[in-house]
Amino acid sequence: MGHENGGGSNNSSGDSGATGPVRTLADLARLAGVSTGTVSRALAGKSLVNAETRERIQALAREHGFRPNQMASKLRSKRTGVIGVVIPLGHEKRQHISDPFFLTLLGWLADELTESGYDVMLSRAIPDGTSDWLERITGSGMVDGVLLIGQSDQFEVIEAVASHYRPLVAWGAYREGQVHCAVGTDNIAGGRIAAEHLIASGARSLAFMGETKGIEINERWRGAEAAAQEAGVPIMRIPISLASDDMARQIAEAAQAANRELDGIIAASDLIAMNVLRCLHEKGRAVPGDVQVIGFDDLPLASMTMPPLTTIRQEIAGGAKAMVEKLKALLEGNPAESMKMAPRLVVRGTTKGA
Repeated sequence: MGHENGGGSNNSSGDSGATGPVRTLADLARLAGVSTGTVSRALAGKSLVNAETRERIQALAREHGFRPNQMASKLRSKRTGVIGVVIPLGHEKRQHISDPFFLTLLGWLADELTESGYDVMLSRAIPDGTSDWLERITGSGMVDGVLLIGQSDQFEVIEAVASHYRPLVAWGAYREGQVHCAVGTDNIAGGRIAAEHLIASGARSLAFMGETKGIEINERWRGAEAAAQEAGVPIMRIPISLASDDMARQIAEAAQAANRELDGIIAASDLIAMNVLRCLHEKGRAVPGDVQVIGFDDLPLASMTMPPLTTIRQEIAGGAKAMVEKLKALLEGNPAESMKMAPRLVVRGTTKGA
């Protein structure tokens, strides 16, 4: 199909005879000497209109302060122009949106969505014993699609909704044969890499700190546990809440009860690791001399701790971009495959190095 040239004159001075205010597409079309359809497509940036005509129409619109009626356009297209970004907290109801991981991923998602022309509606969903929390969001008519920051302990609920609601993408784990599209890190591999690094760095008694009710952290624990067992190194799991109100207290209690031989800690998140570093400092335990610590995420704050935090990097920015691209494909009726990203060890000052 060829590009539309808009017919009519290419005179950008607007001397086509229109003298009144430009309030509608028809007014702008008369001014430009083209059809209303051409104006609509040009303002939407469609490549069907050739570049010269498109730029001329857009310049006339700016010159006359014309803004298309977006609400009417959305009603015609049956689109809201809004994407719901939802944080499900079935596993940890007291966790806050201000959690650094949430804010980091949310920032990247918001940038990708707004640059794609979407508005964002943020929701912190706390399942209340019923399984319809996601159904209420997808069926509200307020959003064109949904991005989930995490799967929490709600895998089955997400699967049930995804079986009939296509434009849904989650940050999280992928299980063979699952229905919903997920983008996330290979958490089992990440946990394994963390344990193997500590063992190679001389640690001989390990602890994994994190609550394993959520899918991703459970997988990190499984990977770490498998690596420790294969190496013949003892490892214990210490449940630590992801809610910042409880985290520091629980870590302090765990440190009080821990065997003094404990010399390697795998934290389920960078935020947990940062709290561990503070607790060890308060107790006079040297890092990495007495205890080595490794986090998970590689948030911007990880390089600013003292010592700088060794961690397992998740490609958060790349994952956010992939989530939005896959959601856009689903919105257009195209397929979107889940994506599992490889974790990467980032060695800094809280471990001795291999």
